Amino acid sequence: MALPGDPDASPAWRSGRGQPARRWDVALVIAAGGVVGGLLRRSVNVLLPVDAGAFPWATLVENVTGCLLLAALMVYVTDVWPPNRYVRPFLGVGVLGAYTTFSTFTNEIRSLLDRGRPGVAFLYAGMSLLAGLTATYAGLWVARRVSGVPRQTRRAT
Repeated sequence: MALPGDPDASPAWRSGRGQPARRWDVALVIAAGGVVGGLLRRSVNVLLPVDAGAFPWATLVENVTGCLLLAALMVYVTDVWPPNRYVRPFLGVGVLGAYTTFSTFTNEIRSLLDRGRPGVAFLYAGMSLLAGLTATYAGLWVARRVSGVPRQTRRAT
C-alpha cells in the first residue's frame, strides 16, 4: 500500500531557507493543537486509570486510536482536501502529537520490567506494535473508502 507523503515538505523548508516570520504562525497553530490533544489524553487517562504494575490500557488506547486517526488524516490532507497551511500542523502534529505518547509507552514498559512484570511488559509492547500497525492500515483503508480515493499502487520500476 502506498503511503501518503508530506505535502508541506518543500526544499526551502528542509534547507532552513524558509521565511522565519512565516514559521511562527505554524508554531502557534501546533501549540493550540497540543493543548487540545493534551486535554484529550488527560480525559482518556481519567476514564481509564491504571495502577502501578497493571496493564497500561489508557496509553494503549491513546496510541492505537492516534495511529488510526493520523493515518486517516493523512489521506484527507494529501488526497482529498485542498492544500491548507494549518490543517496538518494543527491536527497531525498538535492534536494527535500531544494525544499520543511514545515516551509514556517506553516508561511504562520500563516500569513494568522494574516491577518484575516482564510478561505484562512484553504483552503490552507486542499489543501496542501489532494494534498500532493494524490501526494505521485500517485508518488508511477506511479513509480511502469513505472519501472515494482509490487505493494507490506502486508502479514497477
